[in-house]
Amino acid sequence: MRNPEKARKIFKVPGVLYEADIRDADAVRKALEQCDAVLHTAADMGVTGRDVDLGGANVRGLKNVLAQAVDLGLDPVVHVSSVAVFVPPSEPVLTVDSPLARPRGAYGQTKLYGERYARDLDGVTIVYPGGVIGPDQPTLDTLNEGFRAGLRQGWPIVPGGVSVLDVRDLAMALARCFRPGQGARRYMLGGHYLTWERVAAVCEEVTGRRVRRLRMPGGLLRAAGSSLDLLKRVAPIDHPLTRDAADLMLTLVPTDDTRTLQELGLTLRPVEESVADTVRWLVAEGHLTS
Repeated sequence: MRNPEKARKIFKVPGVLYEADIRDADAVRKALEQCDAVLHTAADMGVTGRDVDLGGANVRGLKNVLAQAVDLGLDPVVHVSSVAVFVPPSEPVLTVDSPLARPRGAYGQTKLYGERYARDLDGVTIVYPGGVIGPDQPTLDTLNEGFRAGLRQGWPIVPGGVSVLDVRDLAMALARCFRPGQGARRYMLGGHYLTWERVAAVCEEVTGRRVRRLRMPGGLLRAAGSSLDLLKRVAPIDHPLTRDAADLMLTLVPTDDTRTLQELGLTLRPVEESVADTVRWLVAEGHLTS
């Protein structure tokens, strides 16, 4: 549990929480024995270069949850994967049938292992979200952290782009996956695909302020990410760019979410609304100044 106290405030029901380390198979099974269904979202987001146990959470923890949920006959069992398992892509548009990639970084490799493991289990539904933004993130990370850095220090204007998905739309999609008896399904949900120039423009639209643009070739961004990887080993540098993040920024392509939106009866909110609500929350929480 990332933040037990915040979770208690959200659920407001005594005894609804079971605190355990997902790397502990016995503790996980005791929790699952009290469940009818499972939503597995736990993962360490190593793409931002923080000190995390990728193998523990993304591999051992995933196996403890998914394999034991299937063994206990829980239905449905929903696993939240990532569009990152398809990146770098081999096609101009990503679908659930796109070839899995061969990532160079530890985060991508652990997510890819988890993806293959989940696919081999009977009856697991897999959802592939893009970059998630929105208010009320327990620990600032990944795309929210990227928006903070972009607004404070400037947006790199490079080839490629980003898939932006509102956390509230993702939550609704996951809730609608909870229909028992459906069997194994896979849903692509990248969200709105924006070039980096468009990201900067949307930030300007919702804040009414000029956003700095840092135009550079892709090779320079990769070099900057590699340099920051080295520096973060010896100094507490507060910037989300890593070599893995640079690779994602430069190579991501749009996703085809059509079937997902139709089957789940979902309409994505405008990206401007998502960015505006994210910026308001970043300011309210002290991550950005007004």
